[in-house]
Amino acid sequence: MGLKAKELVTRAGLDVNALIKELNSAYCDEWLAYYQYWIGAQIAEGKMSHLLAEELTEHAGEELEHAEKLAKRIIELGGTPSISPDLWLKESTCGFLAPKDPQAMTLLKQNIQGERCAIEVYQKILEKVAGKDYITEHIIREILEDEIEHEQDLEDLSCSCSQEEPKKSCVK
Repeated sequence: MGLKAKELVTRAGLDVNALIKELNSAYCDEWLAYYQYWIGAQIAEGKMSHLLAEELTEHAGEELEHAEKLAKRIIELGGTPSISPDLWLKESTCGFLAPKDPQAMTLLKQNIQGERCAIEVYQKILEKVAGKDYITEHIIREILEDEIEHEQDLEDLSCSCSQEEPKKSCVK
């Protein structure tokens, strides 16, 4: 635990324990997103499933990187990252959408929904820490940028899944 890091956050007027709880919730979301992407890439079927699998595999790796960044910051602030997958579901904000239907469009819709939730989560954290906790702000901005890019990647891919009427098939 970094005593000075914790002191700076407290001095900036933030509740360190509340921030750790929010970061832990986001950390849980990232682990669940990692698995949702990874398993989706394994089971994807239908048109464009090979492209979807590539995209989901790439996103899975980036979600794992997000979890690593969040874990490091949680520890710096004196907290402990949620250590059990049982806690991930309980403490998650965005939850886990089990890919029960392996069709590419269904997987795309589920993962776009997850990205949109993540964007909201990170925007709320960013609004709380902006100008107060520069380290957390930097981490959250980087992750938020990735999540917005992920949403766009998946939306673009959803428009490609139907060759006959691509605009009508796009996920909104």
